[in-house]
Amino acid sequence: MPDLRLAVAPMVDRTDRHFRYLVRQVSRGVRLYTEMTVDQAVLKGNRERLLGFRPEERPLALQLAGHDPESLAEAARIGEAFGYDEVNLNLGCPSERAQEGGYGACLLRDPGRVAEILRAMVQAVRVPVSVKMRLGLDGGESYPALARLVERFAQSGVEVFIVHARSALLALSTRANREIPPLRHEWVYRLKEDFPHLTFVTNGGIRSLEEALAHLKRVDGAMLGRAVYEDPFVLEEADQKVFGLPHRPSRLQVARAMRAYLEEEVALGTPPWAVLRHMLNLFRGRPKGRLWRRLLSEGRSLKALDEALRLVEEEVGEKGQEEEKGPEGKAERALALPREGV
Repeated sequence: MPDLRLAVAPMVDRTDRHFRYLVRQVSRGVRLYTEMTVDQAVLKGNRERLLGFRPEERPLALQLAGHDPESLAEAARIGEAFGYDEVNLNLGCPSERAQEGGYGACLLRDPGRVAEILRAMVQAVRVPVSVKMRLGLDGGESYPALARLVERFAQSGVEVFIVHARSALLALSTRANREIPPLRHEWVYRLKEDFPHLTFVTNGGIRSLEEALAHLKRVDGAMLGRAVYEDPFVLEEADQKVFGLPHRPSRLQVARAMRAYLEEEVALGTPPWAVLRHMLNLFRGRPKGRLWRRLLSEGRSLKALDEALRLVEEEVGEKGQEEEKGPEGKAERALALPREGV
């Protein structure tokens, strides 16, 4: 089974390849997920634009959404061919668009179809197939019903369950579904006790590495979401405390690595703002953090990033030079992983 002790949740309009590259500069071990990707887009769209990623982003999972077993199986095969380490089925999105398309959380109304989908996906690929699901629908959830779903889906060959520990309220907005249904992480703990042979990752409302570490005492993994987007350095000590890796970069190091990345992406035709928008919170709560955000927001260019970097470097001064030194005391020139990934 893959190492799922710590992961960053798939987030629409957030976890694209540029943000994933940024997170990878902060943590080498954390598992990353794509945005929710509808199977028909994979089958009919520009696959390189939709699925392409840098090897440095791995370990990386592709999250798919859909309702047709054959289409999802084919999309999973395509994702595996692109090099993804895991294929995940979205059973948690409560949005109106997802409901209209017959995918996401509303699929929990038809466990038989979900089981058929999962069986087709598992048979289609060699990489692990996982599900990301809610506790139930519309406030009518119960632990026995949840356990029955897990048992049924596991019979299809799925061994990894990422559980957003809330019910899905389909009449409410996506944002409301992140806040109103009560969190029940204890149900995920109980699932692990009742199905010890399966892998369970808990998700929902986890705001810090310390909270994630507490969950790891009871389940196999913890998944953080918007807390990472609001400040990627929530993961600052993740490699040391979770994965035993001697990797703890400074914000300035990450900013410089992203500057090199942006230069490469611009040369390839990527609009600068596609990368810069994910960097706005890189110095959140730090000196010059607001100025950093304003310069990037207003300038939206490589030149604006250079100006912001100059001001941050002036603020950090000699301290920044010390922060850049690695465990052997030698300055590290880059934080990106080797091209072959991890």
